[in-house]
Amino acid sequence: MIWFDHVTITYSGATEPALRDVCLRVEEGEFALVAGRTGTGKSTLLGAVNGHVPQFTGGTLAGRVEVAGLDTREFPPRDLAHLVGRVGQDPLAGFVSDTVEQELAYGMEQLGVAPRRMRTRVEETLDLLGIADLRDRPLLSLSGGQQQRVAIGAVLAAGARLLVLDEPTSALDPTSAEEVLAALLRLVHDLGVTVLIAEHRLERVLEYADRLVLLPGDGKVEVGEPVELIAGAPIAPPVVQLGESLGWRPLPSSVREARRFAPPLRESLRGVDPDSLPRQPGGPTTANAPSGGLTAHRIDVEYGALRAVREVDLVLCRGQVSVLLGRNGSGKSSLLWALTGAGRLDGGSFSVDGADLTASGVAEVRRQVRMVPQTAAELLYLDTVTAECALADRTASKPDGTCRAILDALATGIPGDRNPRDLSEGQKLSLVLAVQLTADPAVVLLDEPTRGLDYVAKDALARLVRDLAGRGRAVCIATHDVEFAAQVADRAIVMATGEVIAQGSSREVLANSAIFSPQVARVFAPQEWLTVHEVVAGLAAAAAPTGVGW
Repeated sequence: MIWFDHVTITYSGATEPALRDVCLRVEEGEFALVAGRTGTGKSTLLGAVNGHVPQFTGGTLAGRVEVAGLDTREFPPRDLAHLVGRVGQDPLAGFVSDTVEQELAYGMEQLGVAPRRMRTRVEETLDLLGIADLRDRPLLSLSGGQQQRVAIGAVLAAGARLLVLDEPTSALDPTSAEEVLAALLRLVHDLGVTVLIAEHRLERVLEYADRLVLLPGDGKVEVGEPVELIAGAPIAPPVVQLGESLGWRPLPSSVREARRFAPPLRESLRGVDPDSLPRQPGGPTTANAPSGGLTAHRIDVEYGALRAVREVDLVLCRGQVSVLLGRNGSGKSSLLWALTGAGRLDGGSFSVDGADLTASGVAEVRRQVRMVPQTAAELLYLDTVTAECALADRTASKPDGTCRAILDALATGIPGDRNPRDLSEGQKLSLVLAVQLTADPAVVLLDEPTRGLDYVAKDALARLVRDLAGRGRAVCIATHDVEFAAQVADRAIVMATGEVIAQGSSREVLANSAIFSPQVARVFAPQEWLTVHEVVAGLAAAAAPTGVGW
């Protein structure tokens, strides 16, 4: 289905190729997973499948790329639209119609499909993806998972036999992500559709992959059996890391497989208190947080008839990292924006260290509260990375190089002369994080900061966030990334329909959640272990008195 024959791609002005001598075959009906650190060329590889790279991005391509026997040098993307469907992180950015049914039909209209055939395909697609009840719904009214399924349906209805997806679950809550992946698997298993999918959150998708295409960072690719190939890599998901740390064979790719090894380990861990163990670098602290921080009372946010936030009380303590969890549309982002002075605030009040900021202007609030939004790239407007970093240093009255040092801690190797708009999504997010954190505000709010970040970058972000908390800042992170939440959070707050429905210590909330529990918690349930580091340390502590290992 896909053939890369000694492909090398070099962008204009680049000193090194983005892809180097890549040889790759993906067969019809395969579910192939593309993985690698941020900036290693995953998006370039995906874009080359239908010729979008380099025909629309610029640069040169040496070698040959074929899709179903068609050479992309001879068939431009528009001539492959009936065969290759691309779905990105943000489905709304690609929608051109108002309702679900109209969106499914649009691509076929452009391809000249006969009306009778068009109607049949729409009905079949609605049923295949489980969205028949959404037929007449406005696209803007859908959840993130529903929007992604509509985006997949739009290219599928147009006749695509190959789906190319770039981090389709990155903005989705765990349940919505499972819905999207289940839809993809049904297409692969029942219809023989070929799926090429790039993801950073490998804990969500590794178990479903037939093959792994790993980009180690030198422009080349390695292809093989997913679990064995990812083993030892810095981007391995927690369940694989757990198996490696404890010597399990075969290595598990899923919670179900890992639980087969768990019973004797649960017995060994019985009586060990996870909170008594040495803290993981970048992990939460069990010490009492200093008083002060941000206090919000009866926050209310409305958009017309929609009440997005309903009388929420919130306390963010200095020295602590809090995480906001909840399904897409639960009110997390609206709550954070209300606390910046720039978003809607239709009721309630908030203060920082006792100073009421409810009626203050945005500039005054920004001295105390900084936020990194989901659409982080909108905050980048200068021509080079160096210019953005220099402006951040000047604006925050920090020494030259402060912003650049933070950026390097998040994502190494981003050229200073690169235009921010030419960066990958993960690199853009890293740059915005660095810019905002340069100001060193009292309260730091982050909305989905791990979108586009690999595990190594998330570890660096965790250390940075813990350092901010350690220096007395209050940090609140809205996230769907439960693995990151388990690693970094002191407290967890769960929202639904604009209200807080659960809150407490991160261990209490995450370990006992059916939806927001990390992989390790699911493996060792009902015990409350959250991370690989905790389990390894706990087993060592349990074995210490007798010298017996596991």
